[in-house]
Amino acid sequence: MSYLANLPTANTRRIAVKVKPTAEKHLRQGHPWLFEQSITKLSFEGQPGDVAVVFDKNDDFLAAGLYDPASEIRVKILIHGESKVFDARWIHKQIQKAYQIRIPLEKTTTTGYRLINGENDAFPNLVVDRYGDVLVMKLYSPIWLPYLNSILESLIKIVNPAAIVLRLARRISEAEAAGLQDGQVLYGDLPNPVVRFVENGILFQADVVKGHKTGFFFDQRDNRAKVRALARDRHVLDVFCYSGGFTVSAFMGGAKSVLSIDSSQGALDEIQQNLQLNWNDASAMDEVFQSKKADAFAYLDQLLERNRQFDLVVIDPPSMANQQGQTDSALEQYRRLAMLGSQLTKRNGILVMASCSSRVKADVFFATVNRSLNRPPVKIETTGHALDHPVTFEEGEYLKCAFVYF
Repeated sequence: MSYLANLPTANTRRIAVKVKPTAEKHLRQGHPWLFEQSITKLSFEGQPGDVAVVFDKNDDFLAAGLYDPASEIRVKILIHGESKVFDARWIHKQIQKAYQIRIPLEKTTTTGYRLINGENDAFPNLVVDRYGDVLVMKLYSPIWLPYLNSILESLIKIVNPAAIVLRLARRISEAEAAGLQDGQVLYGDLPNPVVRFVENGILFQADVVKGHKTGFFFDQRDNRAKVRALARDRHVLDVFCYSGGFTVSAFMGGAKSVLSIDSSQGALDEIQQNLQLNWNDASAMDEVFQSKKADAFAYLDQLLERNRQFDLVVIDPPSMANQQGQTDSALEQYRRLAMLGSQLTKRNGILVMASCSSRVKADVFFATVNRSLNRPPVKIETTGHALDHPVTFEEGEYLKCAFVYF
């Protein structure tokens, strides 16, 4: 079955690859990345999506993956240890496996979640998020373009969505995209780019065509449920609130008030819309919800100067370290946020500090938060990845969150 025409075609020849001993060791351990500097020999220079077969020092099969000539991670590994055929059947089997992992979510009051989580589901540089009966596929590399029809066919058979939307990362050039456009509907019908879905029984909406990433961040779902359970009768501060996942969850948990801070007015407008989906009394909402478009660090300082404090403070910043050289700077920002957050948290209150920077390891992050508090906590609870964001290699573990009880 063919859904899209004019897609690039992968070379039928396999690229033979030899690697350095250290890379061979990592591949034997199941690591999904082969870096350019670890390659000692290529049989030929391939195109994006060509299959590359890695051989060990004895010329035996070691691993196979997709070649990406423009990336420092030159081969995205799909198969380890045992030689297998990479084809439409392999793709279908892996998508079916990913779907089976998420089956428990299908039995809850949640219709929005991550269906394919990149390397952790054997699809490096590809994610698929589910918004009810709409799937949103984001490509971070052109390596998957030759196989897009096979992926679509399997998603349709397994999930039976009403529509599938394509999102493209900036690094995919117009030429590489084979005429495809960011936000294009690849399958089915999408009457409205703003789609509704349910998370833990709460109604949300997201723009799946123009929204950030795929439109919403599903990875904090479990932590939002925890905040909801803690929010009753509390005054809440939600910092880096984006489209209001924590804000709406706090209100649905019975919060007395929420002040939400973000640098994007568009994000704050989305919060209003998500609140209205769940709150019929608009006048009452105006009395207990406030939002502020501001730089988070500067506004937290202002709140301290005004002696403001809250029962529950949630700080969920964007990634602070997109490159390895930014790790020290990220830790300094986390230190400052934890210090400010603890100062803004009342006695018997709770501070929630999160990080999505994969280059900052969990133990380092939690230690930094603990050292930066303005007073000793009663206890600290930590959380990691949710069921739909499985982790299969060290670098794939990016999310960590601390619940600090004072």
